[in-house]
Amino acid sequence: KFSTKDRYALLLMVELASATPGEYLPLKAVSDNQAQRKNLEQIVAPLSKAGLVESGRGSQGGYRLSRPAAQITAGDILRAVEGEIVPFPALPLPQKAAPTAPVETLGFWEGLNQVINQYIDSATLEKLSSEYLPIKH
Repeated sequence: KFSTKDRYALLLMVELASATPGEYLPLKAVSDNQAQRKNLEQIVAPLSKAGLVESGRGSQGGYRLSRPAAQITAGDILRAVEGEIVPFPALPLPQKAAPTAPVETLGFWEGLNQVINQYIDSATLEKLSSEYLPIKH
């Protein structure tokens, strides 16, 4: 189940991708209100730690993408804020771990895990930002 945090992370990254290349975008330019800005401040830390965004200080400061939008996937973003994306907590299984799902259905969960990860890794931020109409700042 994807959370509000995941949606905000994707929205923030789409906004950063739509900004003028190289320009820092302040979080207040992305958020509609103080509560949303507080959420974005918590989300931007793991995105920065994952090397997806970089910050700039001062009056022209804010955040920008650390690499081109075509090189960042939805999978990169979601894993930065959530960790590994798996439909069932026991997946992917470590080599000698006992499955927590019934063995009879384990193949289903592994297949679903592959489909989900292939999909989120195929959606680049460039594609997301061209299909989403961000608010122009």
